[in-house]
This record gives sequence, structure tokens and C-alpha cells, in this order.
Amino acid sequence: MSDRDGLLLVDKARGITSHDAVQIARRRTHIKKIGHSGTLDPLATGLLILCVGKATRLQAYLMEMEKVYEGTIQFGWATDSYDATGVPVGEKTPAEVGRERVAKEARSFVGEIDQIPPRFSAKKIDGVRAYELARRGEMPVMTAKRVTISEFEIMAVTGSTAVFRVRCSAGTYVRSLAHDLGVKLGVGAHLLSLSREAIGGFHRSDAIGSEALDRATREQVFASPHFQTLREAELPLANVLIDRMQEEKLVRGEVVIVKPESPIKESELVSVRNPDGELVAIAEVAQVLREGGPVALQPKVVLRGR
Repeated sequence: MSDRDGLLLVDKARGITSHDAVQIARRRTHIKKIGHSGTLDPLATGLLILCVGKATRLQAYLMEMEKVYEGTIQFGWATDSYDATGVPVGEKTPAEVGRERVAKEARSFVGEIDQIPPRFSAKKIDGVRAYELARRGEMPVMTAKRVTISEFEIMAVTGSTAVFRVRCSAGTYVRSLAHDLGVKLGVGAHLLSLSREAIGGFHRSDAIGSEALDRATREQVFASPHFQTLREAELPLANVLIDRMQEEKLVRGEVVIVKPESPIKESELVSVRNPDGELVAIAEVAQVLREGGPVALQPKVVLRGR
């Protein structure tokens, strides 16, 4: 396992795509095996986790982590894309809204909700991206998806705009939240700006700006805290330590029996680390053999080997 296998935290600038950020990282590091763990729209700024080398095996897992966003909503008119890049739907008439009323309606979204994605989104319909259909003038039928909104706080209201903070599950469209809030208020609304502040336990404050990344030397790219090796990266999972023999079995895909330091539950995902502290795998607790005692771990994502 190389010290170039790890997570690169990038603060994406407005106007570039998530793929653009990946391309910048590839140019600066001369490493092709880099991917991102969750798209940010060009309009949005904020945290993008780039997985480098063997850490690309963590992409699917990182995509499922809870996200925190902050942004601004414009009230008075909706747009076809649900954000400021879209075509206005109806007359552009700013609507002043009271903070108490907005905050009350925002709280009604907290919990599990069925959310309909925007037509201008990357969601696939019969194998085609919805935005491709929408750009051709077609009207793709968008089906609702169950998402969880843990927090939707209105931080300030000034005239016809509101500043908000959202904590939500993977797959949530914040653009849809802004649009649907406008529908509830009866005034129309769209997302004016958005920044992603956190993904799981990773924070924007630790990230390197995408513009700074584009000027960085290779050594600067791999500097702390914006780059975390697989020894340093802390996933929001319980840590389980294994010995060398168990490590060899685990990387071959075999189930291993371990005695965790703290109790863990059946079906729980855990970070598995070797005696050197390296993250070897993410495993699932296949069976708790005895309460407070040994458990059987089934590897889900193995980070050692080819």
C-alpha cells in the first residue's frame, strides 16, 4: 500500500464540474487512478472527496455518507432546473417572506420524505440522463425517491432570499428542497447558491481550493490536512484491529473471527486496520458469536492487493 493511496479533500470553485476537479488532480499528481465520491453541480462550491489510487475502492461507500450543505434560496419565481442556471418559470417577481413562516415550512421537510428529482439532473431514465432528455425538449417522468432530511434550518431571511443549512442523506437534491419549499409557501423559489460543508466526518475547512490545487506541486498536493493516507483517514465507523494472519485471510475474501475492543452489532460496517494502523478493509459484522465477545467479519471493500 502506497503513501499516495488516500483521500484528497478539495474545495471546488463555482463554475467547474466535479470531473474538472478530478482532471486537475490527475495533472498535478501524474496519477490516473483518481475518482470523486459524489458530484457537485457547477453552480455549487465546497467539499469534494477525491479518492486516489487504491482508495478509489471506497468511492461507493463514501457516496452513501450523510452530507451537510449551506446555501441561499431566492423566493418569488421557480426555474426549470430548480436553480439559478435555469429558465424562469413565470414572471420574475421577488417575494418577501417572513423568517418564522419560512422556518416553520422548512421544518416540515425534516424526517423521511419522498422527493422528486429535478428534470435537469443526472438521474437515468431508461439508460439516458434526465438532463439530456430535458435539453431535447422532452418531459422525462421523474419518480420520487425516499431520502432523509436530518436538519433544514433557516439561518437568516433578507427580503426575498433565505440563507439555510441542510443535513441530509445521500441522494438528496437540495435544488428540489428549495423548489418544494417555494411551492409550500405559494411564492415559487429556486436555489441561488450552494456549498457542501461536510461529508460524513470530512470537512470543507480541511480542503485545498481547486484553484490552489491547480497551482500546487506534487508534494503540496499530498500535504496534510487536505490529503489523508489510508493510515490517517478516519471513517465514521468503529475501528477493529486484526493481526497479520487475519489480515491475509481478509484480503483473500475470507471471513475472520475477531474480538473487538468495543461491542458492535450484527450487520454493522466497521473499519478494519492492521498492526501498522493501515485501513485494510471495510467489513460487515456477519455474526456476533457471543454478546460482548468475538464476531465474524465478512470483507466488503478490500484495500490491499491489486
